[in-house]
Amino acid sequence: EAKPDLDVLTFEHERLDGGVTPDAVRRYADLDANGSRIAAALTRRGVGVGDRFAVMMGNHPEFVEAAVAASLLGAVFVPIDPRTRGAKLAFVLRNAGCVGLVCADTCLPAVAAVRADVPDLRWILALETGEEAPTPEDVDGVESLAEILAGPVPSLDPRAEPTTPLQIMYTSGTTGDPKGIVGDNARFCAAGILGHLCGYRPDERPYTGLSLTHGNAQSVTLAPALLMGLRAVFSRRFTKSRLWDVCRRHGCTTFSLVGGMATGIYSEPSRPDDAENPVRLVVSGGMPPAIWEAFEKRFDVRVLEFYGAMDGGGVAYKPVGQGPTGSFGKPIPSIEMKILDDAGRECPPGVVGEICTRPAGASEAPPVDYHGNAEAGRNKVRGGWNRSGDMGHADAEGWLFFDYRAGGGIRHNGDFVDPSFVEKAIAEHPSVRDVFVYGVPAASGAPGEK
Repeated sequence: EAKPDLDVLTFEHERLDGGVTPDAVRRYADLDANGSRIAAALTRRGVGVGDRFAVMMGNHPEFVEAAVAASLLGAVFVPIDPRTRGAKLAFVLRNAGCVGLVCADTCLPAVAAVRADVPDLRWILALETGEEAPTPEDVDGVESLAEILAGPVPSLDPRAEPTTPLQIMYTSGTTGDPKGIVGDNARFCAAGILGHLCGYRPDERPYTGLSLTHGNAQSVTLAPALLMGLRAVFSRRFTKSRLWDVCRRHGCTTFSLVGGMATGIYSEPSRPDDAENPVRLVVSGGMPPAIWEAFEKRFDVRVLEFYGAMDGGGVAYKPVGQGPTGSFGKPIPSIEMKILDDAGRECPPGVVGEICTRPAGASEAPPVDYHGNAEAGRNKVRGGWNRSGDMGHADAEGWLFFDYRAGGGIRHNGDFVDPSFVEKAIAEHPSVRDVFVYGVPAASGAPGEK
């Protein structure tokens, strides 16, 4: 209502054949209109408050518009990574109880392959992407999303309350079947507060190539853009070779990284204009300490490190210029975060334990709201703490550090090896394009890895 014509979201995309499609720009008014069109179409298909439907596509504007439709209806959308296939795809659709699917046409073959295993899936709306894919008419029962978006804008009364569930986001499923984390409308809006924690300015232009089907892109880029009126830019996928060109072309001032992405960017051949870019801030979830300062110097940026988990626990962050390099910071004031051993005792400084959280001043962390799996939600909390499964340590001043994921990492001759230092040495070799270091079992059968 305040800024209907602000071009709040821009989606750019380079095709696989090397061509660049025109940017897809969405104003607030466009999101409202298209979200209303999709909501009306879902109503005609019987979707109401509490009903669930899946959204399976890359970073297209229609992903956001489908989410708007869910909020208007009080319905729940289930984001699914477009690369998902087979048994995992069928499981998520069944487990969430999805009655329908809004997807890119490139996902139709994967959906068709499992449709017989998802009997409750009644309808499919397909987005024509222009990429190599079957047309909606080639798959039984599929309707065109473009036809819906070309229709009149209906007048709808929003049905959602702040506590109405908005989405179910599934975990990776590395320790069993994926678990669906339920998030309500208020939680999505609260995620926008991350923009303030990150120090986003009123004229900030954030960028991401991370998938909107995962928490980082939603929390660090999409939600702050919508909440704060920032003109965000999205790529269909992350590309380290085009990252700086995209930021220069669109004037992006910040972007987000996770995991080994920073190493991939750092391992690109050095160029004389590496530091000639508009980016001032990199919001990182896992910047390798070994390249942290070198990354900042080479690209003339500053790194803000943060830590958070979708399935509860809260957020910690290290403001730019504060704390030791390698730390992910300290928790926000509303969260208590400690390093605990298996018995629930706090570990001394420098001793590795599990990163555990609960609300500040509380004696018990709330159970995690896993869809249809209350027992798993209760088991996530032990001894009053939300157990993250991430291992870390604190220093004497209370700055927190991530060491490895429980059950992962490289253990060699009784010591835990930090792969980032090995990756840094390899990444700096001019013949290396990208690098990832991992452990393999010792051939001798001895405990540990090499």
